[in-house]
Amino acid sequence: MSTPVLSVVSVAKRFGRTTAVHDVSFEIQPGELVGLVGPNGAGKSTTIKMLSGQLLPDVGRIVVGGIDVAADPNGARAKIGYVPEEPRLYEYLTAREMVAFVAEIRGGGDVDAALDLAGLGADADRLIREYSQGMRRRTALAAALVARPPLLVLDEALNGLDPPSAARVTRALQVACAGGQAVLLSTHVLDTLERIADRVVMLGAGRVIADAPASDLDRLRGLFDPH
Repeated sequence: MSTPVLSVVSVAKRFGRTTAVHDVSFEIQPGELVGLVGPNGAGKSTTIKMLSGQLLPDVGRIVVGGIDVAADPNGARAKIGYVPEEPRLYEYLTAREMVAFVAEIRGGGDVDAALDLAGLGADADRLIREYSQGMRRRTALAAALVARPPLLVLDEALNGLDPPSAARVTRALQVACAGGQAVLLSTHVLDTLERIADRVVMLGAGRVIADAPASDLDRLRGLFDPH
């Protein structure tokens, strides 16, 4: 088996007396698309913030592309293309300028290919301030894709998208995986995961309660919302 792109080992994070994440472990291999799911408060956002270097775990270890996140947060972040739930973009740049800016910071990348993959080719020279929510999300995705990092992390990036935009985003993720990149997609849209994911990691009360093939999602739905 190949070396994992992402390895999360016995990670825990506390905020005062509250344990948000407790003993979470999972791996993602190159070319694999993994859904991170669970009800509100399950620990998804905290886990994503730890693996992207925004928070450091109190216990455990996270390795991205061979780099320990706690030991070298900047080095680990260079291995990740991250799309947050609410992307912050430069409103008075075009998508092309925004993605080119990110490519320059990250040491290069194919700007046109990233824009096309995100479905922005025809609108790439319009100002971002004119964009719909879906186009903004796709701009953030193009910026995450441009340097071809080993790992793409999307935090609820499908929320609120119209069907054509959601289809473009999921297609771009499939193409990225086919090229050997790995994807971690946090989402509540379970129907999408059934179609595109290889595996699902389900969190509940800060713990992994299931790590199973996406084909098992029907069986896992009761765990997702036990009420």
